[in-house]
Amino acid sequence: MNAIDKRRLVSRVVLILSSISALIGLLFLFWILGVLILNGIESIRWDLFVYEGAPPGMLESGLKHALIGQLILVGCATLIGVPIGILGGTYLSEYAGNSRFGNFVRDISDIMMSAPSIVIGAFVYAVVVLPMGHFSGIAGVVALSIIMIPIILRTTDDMLQLVSPTLREAAYALGAPKYRVILSVVYRGAKAGVLTGIILGVARVAGETAPLLFTSFNDNFYSTDLMEPMASLTVTIYNYATSPYADWQSIGWAAAFMLSMFILALNIIGRLIILKRKGA
Repeated sequence: MNAIDKRRLVSRVVLILSSISALIGLLFLFWILGVLILNGIESIRWDLFVYEGAPPGMLESGLKHALIGQLILVGCATLIGVPIGILGGTYLSEYAGNSRFGNFVRDISDIMMSAPSIVIGAFVYAVVVLPMGHFSGIAGVVALSIIMIPIILRTTDDMLQLVSPTLREAAYALGAPKYRVILSVVYRGAKAGVLTGIILGVARVAGETAPLLFTSFNDNFYSTDLMEPMASLTVTIYNYATSPYADWQSIGWAAAFMLSMFILALNIIGRLIILKRKGA
């Protein structure tokens, strides 16, 4: 067997092993989704959107408290994380460039993106929950914001750098100041990528449980007070799914189905935006 035949053989073996590995991964993925969909759809009912949490065995039990709490926590985290992330990414791309400080910030951002979310939760517990003396929704918002910011920051930095330098130079040649070039030229050229980063950041924090266990904790009743413990869909899923009561487990399946479909929809929207941008 000559060298060319050996390379072809190795290539075929690697291709076969890679294909088998991909199929195994897809098998488990569809298995998980299948179980989730079957149990989730079976447990979905209108009462879940009307009633708050109730003790086991009561028919008037739902997820109203958790759904609203999740929207408040993720919404407030988005209001904090998106402006900071976009402004930080803009600074790195348009002002810091490849300076030592800019690269240091990028490295820190990459580390934050890969840090376990439970570490973020423990950090916020130490700096927010302990000084306050109790769990609170505001602590949960801070934890989710810290997770979201580096995702949006790095995405914004990368997308802005992809904008052609000639567009900036043309705007400068027309006498536009730097801030106007950024707002009218750079942002416009990178808006699809930046929006995708925002969507992926929201999808990431929407499925977090560990940091909320340390911060907003949970509440089985409807509340909109950010200074008090607040219910969230993710922690409610954890509590209900691990309970010994069949009716709570059923509600947990329904909550997991709704949250998974929401995150799946956000990821699909993000992919569609990317494909549209590539097509343009």
